[in-house]
Amino acid sequence: MDSKNYMTLQNHLEELRNRLIFSVIFFLFIFATCYFFSAEIYNFLLKPFSEFSINNENRKLIYTSPAEAFTTYLKLSFYSSLFFSFPIFATQIYLFLAPALYKNEKKNVLKILFSASFLFLFGAAMAYFFILPLAIEFFASFEIKGSESSIPIHLEARVSEYLNLVLNLLFGFGVAFQLPIFLLFLIRVGLLSPSDLKNKRRYFIVAIFVISAVLTPPDVLSQISLALPMILLFEIVILIGKNFNKKK
Repeated sequence: MDSKNYMTLQNHLEELRNRLIFSVIFFLFIFATCYFFSAEIYNFLLKPFSEFSINNENRKLIYTSPAEAFTTYLKLSFYSSLFFSFPIFATQIYLFLAPALYKNEKKNVLKILFSASFLFLFGAAMAYFFILPLAIEFFASFEIKGSESSIPIHLEARVSEYLNLVLNLLFGFGVAFQLPIFLLFLIRVGLLSPSDLKNKRRYFIVAIFVISAVLTPPDVLSQISLALPMILLFEIVILIGKNFNKKK
């Protein structure tokens, strides 16, 4: 047997401390790197807005306080660091837990980590490539060109507000797409069954729309765009959950 199975509590705490220190050091390194490339990262996130601006009139982003641009880049670097550091965090957690897990449990943990990462990336990509351009166009539709009897109203977003919009969409979709993993886990441990999900479908759909309203900007388009894929994932969970029961 592996000698790690006989590690004392002090050994486990020391290993945990070493892994935490390594994770923090890695995060700080990634944070510094992301801040160095923060302008490039922001330009990447700005691309949907830039493409919309080219098709319309030339637009610009503004900041209204001297420190706003600086703090925006810091915030962007922090969230970018979390995103890029997640594989290392997940690996460290797995390596710490692995000695105490059976072979089949290790496979299940790896499946969960892989599935969670894939679904988060899929949700974030969907938000960036499809939902964000629609949201920008929707918000810009409230502009008023103005006339002799009215004052023009134009969209000139602040850099911090645009970043908040993008982060809310990316992380909102990424987190919401974890729904299948959460429901399958409840089915696996016996707290839910596919028949429960099927019989209480209407309540889950209402809950999905509530979650969509919380995780997305306050516009109907974004909320529906998140709710519909979640409902589809919910139906997929019901089908997959039946196989779980058969395996049992």
